[in-house]
Parts: sequence; C-alpha cells; structure tokens
Amino acid sequence: MSTFYLGPLLFGLGLKKSMIAGMLGQFVGCLVAAYCSLMGPRSGCRQMVTARFLFGWWMVKLVAIASIVGVMGWSVINCIVGGQILNHVSEGKVPLVVSIVIIGVSSLCISVAGIRFVLRVEALLSIPVMAAFLMLYIVLASKYQYLSLADAAGESFATVKGNAFSFFAICYSTTSTWGSIASDYYILFPQDTPDIQVFTLTFLGIFLPTSFVGIIALLIGNIAMTHTPWAEAYEDLGMGGLLGAVFDPWGAGGKFLLVLIFLSLISNNILNTYLAVFGMQIIGLPLARVPRWLWSLLMTGLYLALAIIGRYKFATILGNFLPMVGYWLSIYFFLLLEENLIFRTSRFRHLYRKEFEDTDADTSELMGPAKFLFGAAGAAVGMSQTYWIGPLARKVGGEYGGDIAMWLCMGFSGVVYPALRYWELKKFGR
Repeated sequence: MSTFYLGPLLFGLGLKKSMIAGMLGQFVGCLVAAYCSLMGPRSGCRQMVTARFLFGWWMVKLVAIASIVGVMGWSVINCIVGGQILNHVSEGKVPLVVSIVIIGVSSLCISVAGIRFVLRVEALLSIPVMAAFLMLYIVLASKYQYLSLADAAGESFATVKGNAFSFFAICYSTTSTWGSIASDYYILFPQDTPDIQVFTLTFLGIFLPTSFVGIIALLIGNIAMTHTPWAEAYEDLGMGGLLGAVFDPWGAGGKFLLVLIFLSLISNNILNTYLAVFGMQIIGLPLARVPRWLWSLLMTGLYLALAIIGRYKFATILGNFLPMVGYWLSIYFFLLLEENLIFRTSRFRHLYRKEFEDTDADTSELMGPAKFLFGAAGAAVGMSQTYWIGPLARKVGGEYGGDIAMWLCMGFSGVVYPALRYWELKKFGR
C-alpha cells in the first residue's frame, strides 16, 4: 500500500495513469514471483539455495545478501509506517522512535517460533486486517468528489511519461520481491505437485491482496493531491498520518481500525525476519551454525536502527530502494527461465534435487559473475534514480528520465546467457 501512494504523491500522476502503471507493474511482478515459486516442490530447497545453479557457489552468496537487503528494506519501511500509525493514534503521546521499536520487538517475538507457528499467526491476523482495509473503501466514499484524472500541474508530457515508467518499475519491484523467497513456502510440497497449482496459488496469493490495498492507496493518494487537509497530514506524518486523516471522521472507531492495519505491518515483518535469517545461513556454513533466534535478534536490531535513522525520509527510501530489488530479481528470473526452458528441459523436474550436494554441478565461478554483470549493465543504462539516471532512461522521460532498467536487465542477460551457458557446458561440463 505504501508503494502505490507514490504514484500520485511522488510522481504526480493522475488517477488514470497511476492506476494503469501501478496495476500493470504489480501484475508483471506477480508473474515473476509465481514462476520462481515452482522451484520449491521441484528441489525441496529454498529459493536462494537453487540460485547456486545459476550463479555459482561464491556468487550466490552475494545474491543471498541482495535478497536479505530486499526483505530487510521492507522491514524498515514497515517500521516507519507502523511508527507513524501508532504516533497518530496516540496523538503524539507515543514518540515515533518508541512506536518503531514496538513494531520491531512484536515481530521478533513471533518470528523465532518456526514456520508453522508463523503461518498460523498470519492466518489469524488476516481476518481483522482485511476487514480494516475494507472499511477504508467505505470511509473514503465521502471524498470521491476530489478524485481527478489530471496530472500534477506544471509537468511536461515527457516528464509525466517518464514518471509513469518509474512508477511502473516501483510497483513491479513490490511484487517481484517475493521471487527471492517464493519457493521457500513450498519446500514441503510433494515433488510431483502440478506446476499450474503452485503457479496459480502464488500468483493469486500475491495479486489479489496487492490489488485490494493498492487500489485504495491510489485513490487516497489521488485525493490528497487536491484535498489540502490530507496533503498536510501526509507532509506532517507520512503514510501513517494520511491514513489517520482518512479515518478521522470515525473518531475512536477509526483509531481502532488503524490499530488493525498496524497488525498487518507486524505480519509482514514476521515473514521478513524469518526468511532473512535463512538467507544469512545460506551465505556460509559457519553462519548456518548460529542459532536462528540469534540471527533474528541481530536482524531486528539492524532494521530498527535503520528505520529510526530514516524515519523522516520515508518516500525517499521507498522510491530508491524498491527498484534496486527489482533489478537483480529481473536478472535472476530471466536466467532461471532460460535455464529451465533451454538447457534442462525433460531433465528439469528431478535434476536439482539430485545435484544439491554436488558443487561440481554448479555453474563455474567464472561464468556466474559474468552472467550477472551483463544484466547489471542493463540496469546501469536504464535506471532512473535520484543518484543516477542512465543514458537510455533519459530517452524515455523528461527532466527525471524514466526507469526501464528491469526490461534492460532481462534483455541484456537474456541475450548473452544462452551463448555463455552453451560455452560453459562445452568447456566445464556443468
């Protein structure tokens, strides 16, 4: 939900453009995550373990770190939003820093309990959380007259077009992030589970709830573009303040619903912490011997510190962090797709499980980084961020360019991978 606010409030897109770019972006991201999830039943391994076969024994450690950065970045965002919500509900009596600590500690207590307990808690929280988001649609009905198709005043057509590309990339990154951990949820499924079942469960499990909250975020953000009290609430206390302003007409009942939405942030952080720990254990055997609860504690301390430091720079963190996650996932997805469709074919279903313990089956340490670097070159020329606008990104937008790096990551890595992989098979037999 925090991502979809950025369409109107950061990029200045009107309702039509932000709806099209946002919904299409997250739809494509869901397809990426759903495809990645197929590796769970096929291998019995977590997502980053199977990435060894694409990047090699050493390069996959860097990929695992990138996955950890992705889920921890979301934890930082969740803590900031949760802190804003608690601060608003308490009318400033609970300081923002204390509110951030509360959400982090609450998430930690559950994340160390194991996946079965985590999923039970998730299922229990889903009912009141879904009801609270549904109430947002209802309370918002009195402000629908403020909805506008107009883009932010003073922006040229080229700038608006580039902003639409960048917003698409951010929404794509929101859902494709699941691709780094999607198969983790299916490692206990039978190996002969139909692909269509796993793909459909994953796609709908991400697409439906993301659309449910994404659309309401686009509506709220669009209204805040022209409705001054909401714009001031967002400026003062970010997403939490804006949600509080939406629920203000319902008084104490609105604050209660805000607390339920706060629970959804704890729910997200539970999963992030749980999965980041396994990412750390993949990096090396010494790290795998560290107890999971200790890693959870260290991870929680890390993202709490980052959230406290960046608590007043929410939109900047979100706008710069999310696309970076989408870049490397685009490379990983396209390499996985080509490996499975071109080189594994009929051997694909049973190969990974048999080769798991055989490091000689991994890609060579020369080719692993090479495959990734070609995709990274695509990101460099196509990204549009505050710290760098690539030459090709400038071609599709105005003043700020337009982010097309995800497409170029896929294209650059996809073109060179078959040739590199064929040479690798001939040279190293891997």
